[in-house]
Amino acid sequence: MDIRFLQSLVAVVETGSIVAAARRERLTPAAVSQRIQALERTLGCPLLVRGAHTARPTEACLSLLPRARALVRDASLLVDDLDASGLSGDLRVGAISTVLTGLVPVVLGKLTECAPSLKLRLTPGTSEHLYDQMLAGQLDVAVLVEPPFALPKLLDATRISREPLVYLTRDAVAPADIIAHARETPFIRYDPSSWGGRIVAAYMEKAGLYADVRCDMDALETIAILVGKGIGSSLVPHWPGLVANGFNIVPVPHAHAHERSLSFLAPSVPQKPNAVRLLRDLLVGAAIG
Repeated sequence: MDIRFLQSLVAVVETGSIVAAARRERLTPAAVSQRIQALERTLGCPLLVRGAHTARPTEACLSLLPRARALVRDASLLVDDLDASGLSGDLRVGAISTVLTGLVPVVLGKLTECAPSLKLRLTPGTSEHLYDQMLAGQLDVAVLVEPPFALPKLLDATRISREPLVYLTRDAVAPADIIAHARETPFIRYDPSSWGGRIVAAYMEKAGLYADVRCDMDALETIAILVGKGIGSSLVPHWPGLVANGFNIVPVPHAHAHERSLSFLAPSVPQKPNAVRLLRDLLVGAAIG
């Protein structure tokens, strides 16, 4: 059984379609389909439920998926073991959207210089989802909002940045007038059920800010776009990459008590310690500026 075929199967399950898996594997969809069909013949059972544009794993596929992932991972580590520096192969990195657009572009160039043989496999997601993927062993590291609870001993966290709250609005508003202005205008709220949104919700409750909430959203870049189009105003953390595009960024008074902290999450005993350490240090440096 060819490990590359298992790798393609895992890619289809994780991306949800043969076309997306082919794009990730840098193959044609036909090549990926042939690999899956070869596996199905070898194992004697269907592995995917194929739709017009999607592919879902069968029960048989789900039952063998953990072992398939482990085999693919171990095969990658065999090659990496020959590299004394520990800076080659794939590193599976999960990151929230503002990190992908803000910090990752800064880090990638430096990482290429320091470790040209190391390839990042980037996975976007919410903090909660990325945390679950870390627990499941599907990621090597994750950069996310600091979890609002104690971590299990199998994970280590390094705080890489603090992001104070700012007020986004198209109007000219002084910091002292934020509360009054937010009460009188449509408000786009950072989803209070998300880890980052809880921080904004706590600030609003403490400040007695009862706004006319038009929608909740766990997508900070989209919130900024909506504010720029005049849909409403919003309170958000000041993430790297936030640029005033058709709106004003107003600092929130005493925001130090309500900051969004970003954490670099890794296993306590990582499989690629040198690569994990390098990426962490580069992210911390990029966050400091």
